[in-house]
Amino acid sequence: MRILHTSDWHIGRTFHGHSTLDALRGVLDTLVEQVRDHDVDVVIVAGDVFDSATPAAACYTVLSDTLRALADTGAQVIVTSGNHDSAARLGFQAGLLRDGIHVRTDPTTLDDPIIVSDDDGPVHFYGIPYLEPALLRASWPGVRTHADVLGHAMDLVRADRATRGGRAVAVAHCFAAGVEPTPQLERDIQQGGLDVVPLSTFDGVDYVALGHIHGRQQLEPHMRYAGAPLHYSFGEGDKPRGSWLVELDAAGLADVTWMSLPVPRRLATIRGSFEEILTSHAHDGLEDAWVSVEYTDDLPERDPLRRLQERFRFCARVVHVPARTRQDDGRGYSARVRAARSDVELVDAFLTHVREGQGMTDRERELLRDVLDERARVEAFA
Repeated sequence: MRILHTSDWHIGRTFHGHSTLDALRGVLDTLVEQVRDHDVDVVIVAGDVFDSATPAAACYTVLSDTLRALADTGAQVIVTSGNHDSAARLGFQAGLLRDGIHVRTDPTTLDDPIIVSDDDGPVHFYGIPYLEPALLRASWPGVRTHADVLGHAMDLVRADRATRGGRAVAVAHCFAAGVEPTPQLERDIQQGGLDVVPLSTFDGVDYVALGHIHGRQQLEPHMRYAGAPLHYSFGEGDKPRGSWLVELDAAGLADVTWMSLPVPRRLATIRGSFEEILTSHAHDGLEDAWVSVEYTDDLPERDPLRRLQERFRFCARVVHVPARTRQDDGRGYSARVRAARSDVELVDAFLTHVREGQGMTDRERELLRDVLDERARVEAFA
């Protein structure tokens, strides 16, 4: 049996204020072609189908068109809800969907598998939606963390599998132990390990299709994250986009292959002085890339985004990161002002305060002295 493991479509997410719907639609069209070309039997979408609990109408169109196209290939489609989804909205029409499309958002049905058979017998797919501990404490006493709720969920899965036999695949949306998150992206991961789920939680199945992390990762040969089909942050720029093609034989997991997806617009991060970034030929070829600029000048530039977009029209992010680090002498602004013995020192104290430790440059000091000297000459003849 061939299974395509994908996740974290985040339909409706913007990229620094720009819509990603058209780009995502094109990538998902390619995914549909891969399913058809490789005779995939089952497609898994492991949570975070939408980016918001209240997606716009156009987002539903992208989802419904893609699900229909996947079902038209002859594959079964299994979708679970993630922490960004509204389980109620995503699952509302589950009972009305055409044959071959299964949406699992209800924790009370997670041990009722979707069964797909091949020449080697049945494979039981256990779709575990994102489980919020606070909402399950009444029905699942003793659970406090995601590790608790997923442990309970997998106990239910193992108990059901023991009565059915055969092969089994679990689908979950969580932060598993040992995973490396994308900086500034998996924003729902709590610090301190509260939400970390031990890998042993998922013992007892042949493959675990995980969602929530946006970069592909292998935790165990049978336990993987597929990541998102699009780059949704500059922190993901070096991470490939795609899905896992999983093959099961009569004994269980037989093979896993990475299936790459196209990148509609590549991402690049440029660091250097503002003038060098604007003029250097080293950055030729990035005119049509999403560009993040970190300029290292001592002082901030005026209107930097507009000026950068004259060269890089898809420049989406600009950050001022001075190469010189702030020198903190331990004195506050008032103390610096009181210590000033001249107008030059007074202005320098002010600039040091507003520039976070960087006082006047030599050129500014020279100009200020010229102005003060001119004022003194005027006053002398007044």
